[in-house]
Amino acid sequence: MMLIIGERINSSRKTINEAITKKDIKFIQQEAVSQVNAGADMIDVNCGTNVGKEKSDMEWLVKSVMEVVNAPLVIDSPDAAVLEHGLKVYTDLVKNKSGMTNKRPMINSITGETVRMNGILPLVKQYNTMVVALTMDESGMPHNAQQRFDVAKKVVTAAKEYGIPAEDIYFDCLVRPISTEPDQNKEFWDSIIMIKKGFPGVKTTCGLSNISFGLPNRHLINSYFFAISMYIGLDSAVVDITQKEMRQGLLIANALLNRDEFCLNYITGTREGKI
Repeated sequence: MMLIIGERINSSRKTINEAITKKDIKFIQQEAVSQVNAGADMIDVNCGTNVGKEKSDMEWLVKSVMEVVNAPLVIDSPDAAVLEHGLKVYTDLVKNKSGMTNKRPMINSITGETVRMNGILPLVKQYNTMVVALTMDESGMPHNAQQRFDVAKKVVTAAKEYGIPAEDIYFDCLVRPISTEPDQNKEFWDSIIMIKKGFPGVKTTCGLSNISFGLPNRHLINSYFFAISMYIGLDSAVVDITQKEMRQGLLIANALLNRDEFCLNYITGTREGKI
């Protein structure tokens, strides 16, 4: 099944940043609930733009979101100290919250950079999390599928040394906008195929909305790209699932890929006006 990660609670969005600054808990909680109601399996929480306050803001975000939803969280930060603090808060709350048994969190993210792997993989092991792994390293952003594969090999090797199973790694093969790099959709799809073939058990994810950056009617491109990527082998996506186009794209793709027995979810979605 496709793992849907709700992307909306991110301080790079103006409204979210304002809500975090003002500690507008009602607004943040509405964002969390709306994403879960739309079909998000996990909720990403990111306050990385609030330099100097990120640790306390992360604690507030985790507590605020977990008050109203039982979906597990994706703790999202470039700072290992913030990740660890967020995981501690999450773990403590899970112990005392009904309906959260076995709902493991996820870390977003590591890269193939040695410093970052050494700083974050121990947290993955200690807190028994899943982890998003960006297929980039010290050499920068990859251009082709082979470069993405080579980084994935470094991550899998390092994770194995920490006793982290391949099944807990979600490789983000880094979607690039076709408006400026028209070959990147194919390189992305090729990298999914190569990585999943080369490292059995690993999973893939992406922030797929990057594909349409700079283009009109972005939601249409995103939904079609989503469906094709699912066919190629994408296991997860970090998306705004509150958008109708994304929800219907997911329903249609599941029906076409024989992941919807007798197309019942598609039929129900049509009757309910989701399509």
